[in-house]
Amino acid sequence: MIVTITGMTAVDERISQAERLYEQGVFGGDHAAFAEADRNLDAVEADLALARGRIAHARFVAQQVEPEEELALFERAGAIYERLGDVRGQAEALFWTGAYHQAVRGDEGVARPILERALDLARSVGDDLTASYALRHLGILDHKAGRLREARAHLEESTRLRDEYDFAPGVGANHVALARIAAEEGRRKDAAKLLQSAGVLANDTDSYGLMDWIIDARKELGIGWVAAPRPGAGEAPRSGA
Repeated sequence: MIVTITGMTAVDERISQAERLYEQGVFGGDHAAFAEADRNLDAVEADLALARGRIAHARFVAQQVEPEEELALFERAGAIYERLGDVRGQAEALFWTGAYHQAVRGDEGVARPILERALDLARSVGDDLTASYALRHLGILDHKAGRLREARAHLEESTRLRDEYDFAPGVGANHVALARIAAEEGRRKDAAKLLQSAGVLANDTDSYGLMDWIIDARKELGIGWVAAPRPGAGEAPRSGA
């Protein structure tokens, strides 16, 4: 998921609220305030663990060095969210747990049910962005297993949600994945159009990492350039988009 200013403000507000609850409990004699303060701080702890886990995952994608703490951070966040009854947070933590098993460990059998559970929870609370991530990664699993129809369906649904969310780089990332499927199905014209669309989105949003993915796909598929790549562009990251 994407860390936002709104999310960071919410963390600050919960810490400030805990300070007020401390004074309410100590000076006001309202001992029930302590339980509410604990709940607020637990939520902050979960948000922090999730954010640290995502940074650890991004570092793995960039450096291909397995982070020792990543899985523990995601599982810690998920356990707290579940205890708090925060289904949205639980869905996000489960997605990243599944992404860890898929991308870092290469264990698709463990990853799939976790990603499916994350998708179910995200849908239940209308969290379209997390749902789009889970759908993308399920599509990648299907593609790797040779289930092209299922892969395309998952990625197309993910793309629809991302388009509605105005998540242009995420749409572009899905277009790259869909281009690979189209090429494998013999639809090279469709693959070229998808890569061209992805290139436009990458340029419009200064998404140089996405351009790396496009470069990699064009080389592998033998499809010529539409937009010039940035200098020093390299291989595509493996997950997280």
